[in-house]
Formats: sequence, structure tokens, C-alpha cells
Amino acid sequence: MAGSTHTVGNQPPPLTGHDVFTTDRPLTEGVARHLAPELLEEARAELSLLGRTAGSAQAQEWGRLANENPPALRTHDRYGHRIDDVEFHPSWHRLLGKGVSAGLTAAWTRPGGLLRRAAAFLVWSQVEAGHLCPLSMTHAAVPALRAQPDLAALWEPLLTSTVYDPGLRPAAHKAGALLGMGMTEKQGGSDVRANTTRAVVRDDGSYGLTGHKWFCSSPMSDGFLVLAQAAEGLTCFLVPRVLEDGGRNVFAIQRLKDKLGNRSNASAEVEFDGTWARRVGDEGRGVRTIIDMVAATRLDCVLGSAALMRQAVAQAVHHCTFREAFGGRLLDKPLMENVLADLALESEAATTLALRLAAACDAQDPAERAFLRIAVPAAKYWVTKRCTPLVAEALECLGGNGYVEESGMPRLLRESPLNSIWEGSGNVQALDVLRVLRSEPEAFNAFLVEIGRARGADHRLDAAVKGLLTELGDLDGMEARARRLTERIALVLQGSLLVRFAPPEVADLFCATRLGGDGGAGFGTLPHTLDLGAIVRRAQPV
Repeated sequence: MAGSTHTVGNQPPPLTGHDVFTTDRPLTEGVARHLAPELLEEARAELSLLGRTAGSAQAQEWGRLANENPPALRTHDRYGHRIDDVEFHPSWHRLLGKGVSAGLTAAWTRPGGLLRRAAAFLVWSQVEAGHLCPLSMTHAAVPALRAQPDLAALWEPLLTSTVYDPGLRPAAHKAGALLGMGMTEKQGGSDVRANTTRAVVRDDGSYGLTGHKWFCSSPMSDGFLVLAQAAEGLTCFLVPRVLEDGGRNVFAIQRLKDKLGNRSNASAEVEFDGTWARRVGDEGRGVRTIIDMVAATRLDCVLGSAALMRQAVAQAVHHCTFREAFGGRLLDKPLMENVLADLALESEAATTLALRLAAACDAQDPAERAFLRIAVPAAKYWVTKRCTPLVAEALECLGGNGYVEESGMPRLLRESPLNSIWEGSGNVQALDVLRVLRSEPEAFNAFLVEIGRARGADHRLDAAVKGLLTELGDLDGMEARARRLTERIALVLQGSLLVRFAPPEVADLFCATRLGGDGGAGFGTLPHTLDLGAIVRRAQPV
């Protein structure tokens, strides 16, 4: 009799045992749309395999354990020697190893690699987001290293390897390597030109670095790209953790950051004191050298936020599919259907835009490169900004269950602001868009060509484009309006893509609410006359 009070009913089953890739229709359709036909079958097979792993109970348990057992810093060994090691839970290594073997650092080595990697990033991020940070930086470092061919010859095969080889050893003795990044300093933050770390050239052409880095990501990596002031100005350098003779480079980890989210990933404050380094690119051209790395990591911020949004929507729809209240399934309640459709709409717009950017990165076309100059910062600004309110609303769909750690939703919520801050916060992105508008007319022309492909398909989209052009014609107070302009650019771009590629009910609803004004400031305020059920069914993870 006592046991009857503990009967569990009206609870959804765990969202496990499914294929995260094939059940995500905007993702599968985007891959088919952008990838060359001869590559599609192989890519689908790879992504489905990764998707089944991502949807497994085992992988989700790794994600939980990696977050509940964050990294620990060991500055010294038992004898007092400085070692500056960061120790991780075995689950972190399992996640990271799977990400490397799945090719998340190997995109540069095969055709269509950037789109295929973007799709894999969207899939694998849904297991656990923290370990994607070193994978992102390792991937993004390759184009920057190519500014120094001798360094690229040594490091690029290691960075693009599909072998995860943890442990600090000389790079030449490893089967694979990870690379981190250290740009931010206490006094400068995003203003990296205010950096005070000094670089002094030595007789053998190497440099000695002295200074600090306020935010150095993934300090367990084999090397780091950092910025420091050389004789000719701000310059990019490669700092290995271990020197060729096997000795440790001077890389004093002062502490690990206690972050809001991203708990599984280590972020550190580090000090250099005569630290050995090699120059990457010309002296005084540090920002120019590292800019391709920044562009790649910004795209990963878009991908990461889109993945968080998809996971949050999947959890919300799954819960409401099985949970009953007030005489029926939550999924069938008109108001809940409105909320879920609104969330699904936002998620699909984010995924569609992210894949379009990845496809442009693969294209060897000057027009596509110009398009990325304005589209990447605009997308980074808007998609990452939309992530937090979407995740919060998705959490609310689970009610009190969603507020409990065991649901996994609080981890998503803590993670959700990260991509808006990493690689330049909202103001930095908006100001970058403004700079492009002022100084790179070919980029804005490429943007106009892109959205022009949807001209005449929806009157609300056409009106939004006209309104945007009117706003851009007024240069007064442009900096104060930079966020507004960036938002409009991103929304018009998303609308143009959905009108061209999404089902009519998705495109219609997006244009009505995001461009036409037929929607409120919160989620769940869609016009009830449209087919909301079709959009929710499209978002179902199982």
C-alpha cells in the first residue's frame, strides 16, 4: 500500500534513442540543398551515424557528467614544480574524442567540408556545448596559420587529424593536436589593440612574450594563437605548451574562470614571462592575420546557438507530446501549440541561416566571400541574441520539471548567453556591420543580390527590404542605430531564405510575424489563423 503513493504517471519518456540529424527536417533539407549531389549520400550516412550517437543515452550521460565534474587546475606537482595542468573528467575526453573523430576539426581537408562540418556541429553540440570550444578554435586556427607556411606545414596535419591525442608533448610527437586562443586582456577586453603583452624578437627569429591574458580558452590545448605588441605593432604569435626538447613553455595558469555556464570547458587567466613564441604573419598585422580565425569562430557561435535552440525546442515539443493537462495532451492545447510553433519557427530560421553561411564558406567565389563579411556579424548578432529568450520559453513549457537540473534545461539556459558574448559581443558585431556598410560596398551589393533572389515572393518581405534601404539612406546617428540596422539585416536575410526554401506555412508565418508586425514581443503570440500544427509537427524530434 505504501508503494502506491510513488506510482509515476503522466511523465514523458526520456528523449533518447533517436537520430538527432534525420529528425531535424530544416537541417536535413539544408544539407541536401547546399551540398553537391555526389557528396550527399556519404554525408547523410556520416551525419546519421553521428546523430544516433548524439541521441543515445550514453552520450547524454557523458554530457551530464562533464558538466557536473568541471575541470580542475593543478598549478604544481607534489615537489613544488610548476606544471599548470588542467584535469578533466573522463566524459569530457570521450566527448572531445568523438568530436575529433567525427571531423569537427578536419573540414579543410575534403570537398564540401565546411558545410558538412557545420551540420555535424549542429548535431554534436546538442549533446554538450562546452567541449565544442576547443574543437571550434582548432578548426578556426588553420586559415590563420597559413599566413606562416612553415608553421602550417607542421601544425595543420595535426589540427585537421581525426585522432584525439590528449596529453602535453611536443607537437611533432603527436597524432593530433588542439589549438586555443588568447587575445583578451584586463584593460582592453574586445579592444585588442589596447593589449599590453610585449613581444621581443630573439637572435634565432623566435620571440619572447611577457604579459597576461585575461581570457585564454581551453588551456589544456597543445598551442595557442595570441596577440602581442611587437616592434611594428600588434602581431599574431603561436605559443606551444611544450617545446621541441620536451620542456614546458612558460605558461602560468593563474586560475580558471568560474563561469555562468560552459562549465565543462576550462577558461583561464594566464601569464607569460619570456614565453617562447613564433610569429604568424607579418609584424604589425596581427588583427589581419587572425581575422579569418575570428570569422570562423563567429560562425561557430551562430551554429552553437542554433544547436541550443534546436535542442530546447526538441525537448519542449517532446514533453508536450506526452504530457497531459486540463483534459488532454499539452501539444493539442491551442495556446501551447502557439508557443511551440513560435519557438520552432525561430529555431528553423536560425538553422537555415547558419547553413547558408557555411555553404558560402565552402564556395570559392569572391561574391560569396563578400556576402559573408556582412552576413556573419549580422547573423552572429541576431541568432545569438534570440537564443536566451527562446531557451527560457522552452524551459517554461516543461513547467517546474524544466526548472530542475535533472531535466537538462537549466544547463541549456546557462549556456544560452555565451555565444552572444564570445568572439565579440552584440555591440562589436553591430559596429562591424556598420563598418562594412561604410567601407565595403561590394559586401552590401552581395547581400542585396542574395535577398533579391526572393523578390516578389512575399509582399511583407519586399516591404521590409524597402524599409531597410530607407533606413540605410539616412546616415545621421548611424552608430546609435547600429543594433537596429543589424537586426533588420538579419531578419530580412532569414525571411528571404525561408521564402525560397521552407514550406509555405513556415515562410508565411515568419514574414507575417518577424517582418509584417503580426506578432507580439513574446513567444506564443502568432496569428491563430495560420497552420500552427504543421509547424509543430515539423519540429517533433521523434
